[in-house]
Amino acid sequence: MDRVKDAHVISLVEQISGHYQSNISNRFLRPLLMQLQINKGTWDQIELLTEKMEMYRYEGFHLDDLYNQIIACSRFIEAARIGMLPSLKNRINSFPLGPDKLLLEIAASNFPANLQVFSDLLYELFVNLVEIDKKAAKEKQTVYSQIPDLQHVGRMLISHQS
Repeated sequence: MDRVKDAHVISLVEQISGHYQSNISNRFLRPLLMQLQINKGTWDQIELLTEKMEMYRYEGFHLDDLYNQIIACSRFIEAARIGMLPSLKNRINSFPLGPDKLLLEIAASNFPANLQVFSDLLYELFVNLVEIDKKAAKEKQTVYSQIPDLQHVGRMLISHQS
Protein backbone atom coordinates (compact mmCIF):
# COMPACT_ATOMS: atom_id res chain seq x y z
CA MET A 1 0.00 0.00 0.00
CA ASP A 2 1.16 3.51 -0.75
CA ARG A 3 1.61 5.94 2.06
CA VAL A 4 -1.41 7.29 3.91
CA LYS A 5 -1.84 10.97 3.05
CA ASP A 6 -5.43 11.35 4.21
CA ALA A 7 -6.04 14.88 5.55
CA HIS A 8 -8.15 13.63 8.46
CA VAL A 9 -5.44 11.16 9.50
CA ILE A 10 -2.79 13.90 9.36
CA SER A 11 -5.04 16.18 11.40
CA LEU A 12 -5.62 13.46 14.00
CA VAL A 13 -1.89 12.76 14.29
CA GLU A 14 -1.28 16.48 14.79
CA GLN A 15 -3.96 16.59 17.52
CA ILE A 16 -2.55 13.49 19.19
CA SER A 17 0.96 14.94 19.09
CA GLY A 18 -0.07 18.32 20.49
CA HIS A 19 -2.23 16.84 23.21
CA TYR A 20 0.44 14.36 24.27
CA GLN A 21 3.19 16.96 24.46
CA SER A 22 1.08 19.55 26.29
CA ASN A 23 -1.06 17.45 28.61
CA ILE A 24 0.50 14.01 29.02
CA SER A 25 4.27 14.22 28.71
CA ASN A 26 4.81 17.76 29.92
CA ARG A 27 7.65 18.86 32.18
CA PHE A 28 5.58 18.26 35.30
CA LEU A 29 4.37 14.74 34.55
CA ARG A 30 7.30 13.33 32.57
CA PRO A 31 9.25 12.25 35.70
CA LEU A 32 6.21 10.21 36.79
CA LEU A 33 5.73 8.71 33.34
CA MET A 34 9.35 7.55 33.26
CA GLN A 35 8.56 5.34 36.27
CA LEU A 36 6.08 3.27 34.23
CA GLN A 37 7.17 -0.24 33.27
CA ILE A 38 7.44 0.40 29.53
CA ASN A 39 10.30 -0.82 27.34
CA LYS A 40 12.47 1.46 25.21
CA GLY A 41 10.99 0.18 21.94
CA THR A 42 7.52 1.23 23.07
CA TRP A 43 8.78 4.68 24.12
CA ASP A 44 10.51 5.01 20.73
CA GLN A 45 7.26 4.23 18.89
CA ILE A 46 5.35 6.76 21.02
CA GLU A 47 8.01 9.36 20.23
CA LEU A 48 7.72 8.71 16.49
CA LEU A 49 3.98 9.38 16.61
CA THR A 50 4.02 12.32 19.00
CA GLU A 51 7.23 14.15 18.16
CA LYS A 52 8.28 13.32 14.61
CA MET A 53 5.21 14.55 12.72
CA GLU A 54 7.28 16.67 10.33
CA MET A 55 8.95 13.56 8.95
CA TYR A 56 5.60 12.34 7.62
CA ARG A 57 3.52 15.44 6.95
CA TYR A 58 4.39 15.67 3.25
CA GLU A 59 5.45 12.13 2.40
CA GLY A 60 2.60 10.43 4.23
CA PHE A 61 2.59 7.63 6.76
CA HIS A 62 3.22 3.93 6.30
CA LEU A 63 0.12 2.17 7.53
CA ASP A 64 2.02 -0.54 9.40
CA ASP A 65 4.14 2.12 11.14
CA LEU A 66 1.03 3.96 12.31
CA TYR A 67 -0.51 0.73 13.53
CA ASN A 68 2.64 -0.09 15.53
CA GLN A 69 2.69 3.41 17.00
CA ILE A 70 -0.96 3.05 18.03
CA ILE A 71 -0.13 -0.28 19.68
CA ALA A 72 2.70 1.40 21.62
CA CYS A 73 0.46 4.27 22.73
CA SER A 74 -2.22 1.78 23.77
CA ARG A 75 0.31 -0.06 25.92
CA PHE A 76 1.34 3.25 27.46
CA ILE A 77 -2.30 4.15 28.24
CA GLU A 78 -2.92 0.77 29.81
CA ALA A 79 0.30 1.03 31.88
CA ALA A 80 -0.63 4.54 33.02
CA ARG A 81 -4.15 3.49 33.99
CA ILE A 82 -2.89 0.51 35.98
CA GLY A 83 0.49 1.72 37.25
CA MET A 84 0.03 5.43 37.71
CA LEU A 85 -3.57 6.56 38.18
CA PRO A 86 -4.31 4.62 41.38
CA SER A 87 -1.29 6.09 43.18
CA LEU A 88 -1.03 9.46 41.47
CA LYS A 89 -1.85 11.56 44.55
CA ASN A 90 0.68 9.69 46.68
CA ARG A 91 3.35 10.10 44.02
CA ILE A 92 2.67 13.84 43.79
CA ASN A 93 2.84 14.22 47.58
CA SER A 94 6.27 12.58 47.59
CA PHE A 95 7.70 15.35 45.39
CA PRO A 96 9.57 18.09 47.25
CA LEU A 97 7.83 21.39 47.78
CA GLY A 98 8.97 23.94 45.27
CA PRO A 99 7.75 26.72 43.04
CA ASP A 100 6.26 24.24 40.54
CA LYS A 101 4.44 22.10 43.12
CA LEU A 102 1.06 23.76 42.43
CA LEU A 103 1.49 23.36 38.67
CA LEU A 104 2.41 19.71 39.19
CA GLU A 105 -0.74 19.21 41.28
CA ILE A 106 -2.87 20.86 38.57
CA ALA A 107 -1.28 18.73 35.83
CA ALA A 108 -1.80 15.61 37.94
CA SER A 109 -5.44 16.40 38.72
CA ASN A 110 -6.12 16.82 35.00
CA PHE A 111 -4.10 13.77 33.99
CA PRO A 112 -6.95 11.20 34.08
CA ALA A 113 -9.13 13.33 31.80
CA ASN A 114 -6.20 14.14 29.54
CA LEU A 115 -5.26 10.47 29.32
CA GLN A 116 -8.85 9.74 28.26
CA VAL A 117 -8.72 12.42 25.54
CA PHE A 118 -5.45 10.92 24.30
CA SER A 119 -7.08 7.49 24.26
CA ASP A 120 -10.15 8.79 22.40
CA LEU A 121 -8.01 10.49 19.74
CA LEU A 122 -5.97 7.32 19.24
CA TYR A 123 -9.13 5.25 18.92
CA GLU A 124 -10.50 7.64 16.30
CA LEU A 125 -7.21 7.40 14.39
CA PHE A 126 -7.29 3.61 14.66
CA VAL A 127 -10.86 3.37 13.31
CA ASN A 128 -10.01 5.70 10.42
CA LEU A 129 -6.91 3.70 9.52
CA VAL A 130 -8.83 0.43 9.51
CA GLU A 131 -11.33 1.94 7.06
CA ILE A 132 -8.54 3.24 4.82
CA ASP A 133 -6.84 -0.15 5.06
CA LYS A 134 -10.02 -2.02 4.06
CA LYS A 135 -10.65 0.27 1.07
CA ALA A 136 -7.05 0.00 -0.12
CA ALA A 137 -6.89 -3.77 0.26
CA LYS A 138 -9.92 -4.50 -1.93
CA GLU A 139 -9.49 -8.23 -2.54
CA LYS A 140 -6.10 -8.55 -0.81
CA GLN A 141 -5.37 -9.09 2.87
CA THR A 142 -5.49 -5.93 4.97
CA VAL A 143 -2.39 -4.71 6.76
CA TYR A 144 -4.54 -4.70 9.90
CA SER A 145 -5.10 -8.46 9.72
CA GLN A 146 -1.34 -9.08 9.52
CA ILE A 147 -0.54 -7.44 12.87
CA PRO A 148 -1.82 -9.68 15.69
CA ASP A 149 -1.33 -7.09 18.45
CA LEU A 150 -3.99 -4.89 16.85
CA GLN A 151 -6.67 -7.28 18.11
CA HIS A 152 -6.19 -5.84 21.61
CA VAL A 153 -5.94 -2.14 20.76
CA GLY A 154 -9.65 -1.38 20.93
CA ARG A 155 -9.97 -3.02 24.34
CA MET A 156 -6.93 -1.18 25.68
CA LEU A 157 -8.17 2.19 24.42
CA ILE A 158 -11.80 1.97 25.45
CA SER A 159 -11.52 0.07 28.74
CA HIS A 160 -11.71 2.04 31.99
CA GLN A 161 -13.63 4.90 30.42
CA SER A 162 -15.58 6.93 32.91
